[in-house]
Amino acid sequence: MSTEEKRASTRVPIDIWVEESRNGELYYQRTANISEGGLFFERTVPHPKGTVVNLKFTLPNQTEPICVKGEIVNLPSDADGLGMGIRFIDLTDAQRKAISDYINEQIKRGEGL
Repeated sequence: MSTEEKRASTRVPIDIWVEESRNGELYYQRTANISEGGLFFERTVPHPKGTVVNLKFTLPNQTEPICVKGEIVNLPSDADGLGMGIRFIDLTDAQRKAISDYINEQIKRGEGL
Protein backbone atom coordinates (compact mmCIF):
# COMPACT_ATOMS: atom_id res chain seq x y z
CA MET A 1 0.00 0.00 0.00
CA SER A 2 1.43 3.40 -0.94
CA THR A 3 1.72 6.36 1.42
CA GLU A 4 -1.03 8.10 -0.55
CA GLU A 5 -3.40 5.16 0.03
CA LYS A 6 -2.72 5.20 3.79
CA ARG A 7 -3.70 8.87 4.19
CA ALA A 8 -7.23 9.36 5.43
CA SER A 9 -7.44 13.13 5.01
CA THR A 10 -6.47 15.82 2.53
CA ARG A 11 -3.14 17.60 2.98
CA VAL A 12 -2.55 21.24 2.13
CA PRO A 13 0.72 23.16 1.96
CA ILE A 14 1.55 25.26 5.00
CA ASP A 15 4.73 27.15 5.80
CA ILE A 16 4.83 27.91 9.52
CA TRP A 17 7.20 27.37 12.42
CA VAL A 18 6.22 24.73 14.98
CA GLU A 19 7.65 24.53 18.47
CA GLU A 20 8.52 20.88 19.08
CA SER A 21 9.71 19.64 22.46
CA ARG A 22 10.53 16.38 24.18
CA ASN A 23 12.63 15.37 27.19
CA GLY A 24 13.48 19.01 28.00
CA GLU A 25 14.77 19.70 24.46
CA LEU A 26 13.16 22.42 22.34
CA TYR A 27 13.28 22.61 18.54
CA TYR A 28 11.70 24.93 16.02
CA GLN A 29 10.63 23.02 12.92
CA ARG A 30 9.39 24.20 9.54
CA THR A 31 6.28 22.58 8.08
CA ALA A 32 5.60 21.54 4.51
CA ASN A 33 1.98 20.44 4.80
CA ILE A 34 -0.84 19.73 7.25
CA SER A 35 -3.92 17.50 7.36
CA GLU A 36 -6.53 16.84 10.02
CA GLY A 37 -4.41 13.86 11.05
CA GLY A 38 -0.98 15.44 11.28
CA LEU A 39 1.77 17.44 9.62
CA PHE A 40 5.11 17.05 7.90
CA PHE A 41 8.33 18.77 8.95
CA GLU A 42 10.66 19.42 6.06
CA ARG A 43 14.44 19.69 6.00
CA THR A 44 14.97 18.38 9.52
CA VAL A 45 16.90 15.46 10.96
CA PRO A 46 14.12 13.06 11.99
CA HIS A 47 13.56 11.50 15.39
CA PRO A 48 13.11 7.72 15.41
CA LYS A 49 9.74 6.40 14.28
CA GLY A 50 7.39 6.09 17.27
CA THR A 51 8.88 9.05 19.17
CA VAL A 52 6.20 11.17 20.90
CA VAL A 53 6.71 14.94 20.88
CA ASN A 54 4.85 18.00 22.14
CA LEU A 55 3.83 20.46 19.43
CA LYS A 56 2.76 24.10 19.63
CA PHE A 57 1.80 26.14 16.57
CA THR A 58 -0.57 28.84 15.41
CA LEU A 59 -2.33 28.52 12.08
CA PRO A 60 -2.31 31.52 9.72
CA ASN A 61 -5.15 33.98 10.44
CA GLN A 62 -5.72 32.46 13.89
CA THR A 63 -4.64 33.77 17.28
CA GLU A 64 -5.04 30.74 19.53
CA PRO A 65 -2.07 28.35 19.47
CA ILE A 66 -2.67 24.64 19.09
CA CYS A 67 -0.84 22.55 21.70
CA VAL A 68 -0.97 18.83 20.94
CA LYS A 69 1.07 15.65 21.23
CA GLY A 70 2.31 14.00 18.07
CA GLU A 71 3.93 10.70 17.13
CA ILE A 72 6.60 10.33 14.45
CA VAL A 73 5.01 7.96 11.95
CA ASN A 74 6.71 8.58 8.63
CA LEU A 75 10.34 9.09 7.67
CA PRO A 76 11.52 10.23 4.24
CA SER A 77 12.68 7.69 1.72
CA ASP A 78 14.68 10.11 -0.41
CA ALA A 79 18.47 10.29 -0.47
CA ASP A 80 18.91 13.19 1.97
CA GLY A 81 16.76 11.54 4.68
CA LEU A 82 15.52 14.88 6.02
CA GLY A 83 11.97 15.43 7.26
CA MET A 84 9.38 13.55 9.29
CA GLY A 85 5.65 12.95 9.29
CA ILE A 86 3.83 13.43 12.58
CA ARG A 87 0.40 12.10 13.54
CA PHE A 88 -1.61 14.17 16.01
CA ILE A 89 -2.46 12.14 19.12
CA ASP A 90 -4.75 14.19 21.35
CA LEU A 91 -6.49 16.92 19.37
CA THR A 92 -9.51 18.48 21.05
CA ASP A 93 -12.68 19.00 19.01
CA ALA A 94 -11.95 22.75 18.85
CA GLN A 95 -8.39 22.15 17.59
CA ARG A 96 -9.61 19.64 14.99
CA LYS A 97 -12.21 22.17 13.81
CA ALA A 98 -9.58 24.95 13.55
CA ILE A 99 -7.34 22.70 11.44
CA SER A 100 -10.28 21.51 9.34
CA ASP A 101 -11.43 25.10 8.73
CA TYR A 102 -7.91 26.09 7.63
CA ILE A 103 -7.67 23.11 5.27
CA ASN A 104 -11.08 23.83 3.77
CA GLU A 105 -10.09 27.48 3.16
CA GLN A 106 -6.96 26.33 1.34
CA ILE A 107 -8.87 23.77 -0.75
CA LYS A 108 -11.29 26.51 -1.83
CA ARG A 109 -8.25 28.45 -3.03
CA GLY A 110 -7.05 25.39 -4.95
CA GLU A 111 -4.17 24.59 -2.55
CA GLY A 112 -4.95 20.91 -1.72
CA LEU A 113 -2.35 18.20 -2.35
